[in-house]
Amino acid sequence: MLVSVIIPTYNRQEFLKEAIDSVLAQTFQDFEIIVIEDKKQQGPAAARNKGVSRAKGKYIAFLDSDDLWDSRKLEKQLKYLEENPDYKICYTNETWIRNGQHLNQMKKHQKYHGLIFDKCLPLCIISCSSIIMEKKVFDHLGGFDEALPVCEDYDLWLRMSLKYPLAYLDEKLIVKRGGHADQLSKKYWGMDRFRIRALEKLLQGNITEEQKQKALSELRRKYNIFLSGAKKRKKYLQWLYYWCRLLKIPCNP
Repeated sequence: MLVSVIIPTYNRQEFLKEAIDSVLAQTFQDFEIIVIEDKKQQGPAAARNKGVSRAKGKYIAFLDSDDLWDSRKLEKQLKYLEENPDYKICYTNETWIRNGQHLNQMKKHQKYHGLIFDKCLPLCIISCSSIIMEKKVFDHLGGFDEALPVCEDYDLWLRMSLKYPLAYLDEKLIVKRGGHADQLSKKYWGMDRFRIRALEKLLQGNITEEQKQKALSELRRKYNIFLSGAKKRKKYLQWLYYWCRLLKIPCNP
C-alpha cells in the first residue's frame, strides 16, 4: 500500500460520496481510503490524526469531505516526489467553487515552492485536500494540534515549513467547494485568535532569530486584526484581554 487517503466527515453523506468517487477515479490506484466519521464532534484535527494512526501507506493524503480530486492528482504528485527525492511533501493549486459559482483567487492566496515558512505566516495558503506527504514527516511533526478547533492546518503548515521544503505543482488538481452552512469557518468569529495561538506556540519552540522576528511581526499584525474585529462586534472583554496580551509582545530590536 503506497498511499493512505484520510477523509474526515460529519453528516455529509452526499458530499462524502462524491469525494470518495473522486478518489476511486484516480489514475493511480495503489491506495486505501480511511473515512473518519467525527461522531463525537472532536474536530478535524482529531479526526485526521485518528485516520493517520490507522494508515498503512508510505504516503498520506487528506481530502475534506466537501472537496474533490482531479483524476490525475495522485499520479502527478507521486511522479514529482519520485523524481525529486529531496522533497517529501507536495501540494497543488486548486479551483474554488462557492454555492455553485467559480471564484477567482486573490493575489494574497498565491502559492510557493521550496522553503516557504515566511509565505505561510500571513494565512493558510495550503489546502489540506491538496497535500500529500510521507507518513514519517507527519509523525515527526506530531500531527495536527487537537486543541485547535479550527486553523489546525495553518498551525501544522507553519511547523512543517520550518523544517521541510514543500514541492508545489501549479496545476488545479483539487476542487474546493464552499458556501454550505456547516463550514467550520462560519462557526467561529475572530478566526485570527486561533492563528494567534498557533504563532505563540511556535515562538516557544526552537526557531532561528530571523524566523522569530518574522513570526513576531505577523503575531502583532494578527493581534491588531483581531482587536479591530472584536471592537466592531462590541466584544469588549475579548478586546481588553487581547489588548493586554498584545502589550506583552516584545518590540522589534
